[in-house]
Amino acid sequence: MTDERSAADRHLPVLLQRCIDLLAPALTPSDTVPVPVLVDCTLGMGGHTEGVLEQLPDVRVVGIDRDPQALRLASQRLARFGARFTAVHAVYDEIGEVVGSLGLSDGVQGVLMDLGVSSLQLDETDRGFAYAQDAPLDMRMDQTTGITAADVLNTYDERELTRILREYGEERFAAKIARSVVRRRAERPWERTHELADLVRACIPAATRKTGGNPSKRTFQALRIEVNGELEVLERAVPAAIEALAVGGRIVVESYHSLEDRIVKRAIARGVTSSAPPGLPVEPETHRPYLAALTRGAEEADEAELERNPRAASVRLRAAVRLRPTPAHLRRPAVAEAPGRARPGRSSTTRTPPQEARCVAQRDDGPA
Repeated sequence: MTDERSAADRHLPVLLQRCIDLLAPALTPSDTVPVPVLVDCTLGMGGHTEGVLEQLPDVRVVGIDRDPQALRLASQRLARFGARFTAVHAVYDEIGEVVGSLGLSDGVQGVLMDLGVSSLQLDETDRGFAYAQDAPLDMRMDQTTGITAADVLNTYDERELTRILREYGEERFAAKIARSVVRRRAERPWERTHELADLVRACIPAATRKTGGNPSKRTFQALRIEVNGELEVLERAVPAAIEALAVGGRIVVESYHSLEDRIVKRAIARGVTSSAPPGLPVEPETHRPYLAALTRGAEEADEAELERNPRAASVRLRAAVRLRPTPAHLRRPAVAEAPGRARPGRSSTTRTPPQEARCVAQRDDGPA
């Protein structure tokens, strides 16, 4: 069933004011940068972007999302800002291509990432992200391309399923669940979320089910990450986003589980640490840090934020500012998903180029 509410009614952005406060110093216009640019890499339903556009009237925002429905809803919400907002249909590890195609190759002043599954995807029953509601086993953030959760469950072998559940879901009972999935599909293929939730519940001992929330949470998280290649994308996206920043630009990233936060922490740590060999009497210019951290570790939501927005419970926020260009010996070459590295059950596909998508509200004839 499709939810007909507007984006503003359905989405409360996490740590909105903290994100804006961290980004604002880099988004102040100057003689050299009269129109600062922020790239919202995970536009979703546009809550963070709306806050930036309202509070910082000289800023332009480029919003990236892989979900066409999210782009449509966010563009309706942000239409009142006119040319100050540009929507782009792309995956956020393509940020370099996006800024280049928009003539922003000299760098942008801000980058924001709000990771994980969006309110839209959780609330749309038919998307298959929510274990509490029955739906087709889809879980694709972009329903126009890629494999579904059903494809994973019906085609991956037991060993690979175990790895995914253990690594991406941090599931203690991964082997038992994977074995049961393979046994069950020999009788009939996987199709619905309630079938999977029931099987996972049956695989987890009753004593363990008493704590830690819904027992299906970890399995559904693991499948979602695998279907959308979330960690692979993030491994490429954070370095690419840092490279897209002009000197003085700032990056803010909100993560929602330890696997995401670890990747973000590692990328920022690489930039804030000298690459000079230990023991040198003088640190060479080319080995000095090119980032400075703006947060002490990862910030969490306070009680007021949690009361306002329960979905902020697991957020971990990190931020950094670019001090200088990345030294040549630390720059990472762009890495595409190689055909030979396609995951089991996934056909090798070529991504379409990022598409600018200034969706116009009056052209909307109904839900995507």
